[in-house]
Amino acid sequence: MAKLTEAQERTWGMFCHLSALAGYIIPFGNIIGPLIIWLIKKDESEFVADQGKESLNFQISICIYAIIAGLLILILVGVFLLIAIGIFSLVMIIIATVKASNGEKYRYPLTLRLIK
Repeated sequence: MAKLTEAQERTWGMFCHLSALAGYIIPFGNIIGPLIIWLIKKDESEFVADQGKESLNFQISICIYAIIAGLLILILVGVFLLIAIGIFSLVMIIIATVKASNGEKYRYPLTLRLIK
């Protein structure tokens, strides 16, 4: 496969993060979007492979946190945690998108590194 130009790398790296917003439309779209881009472009660019894995790990972590918060709804804390997780996720996606569009490798905080 052909290697990507620097501008293409930044664009695809940005899409790795932006595709997570699909979760607001499609169930588990926040995981499926980054997974598809990562699988298609990982061999063409080290930067896209890195950012795809990062986005995917973050979205899996967010799902795990949301499931735990969902269970905590029974003791009323979960509602506030779900709201906080939603806001945190959206803000982090925006920050990661901007960083990737500038060509910077971004590391999400509070992420479980499940995919190496």
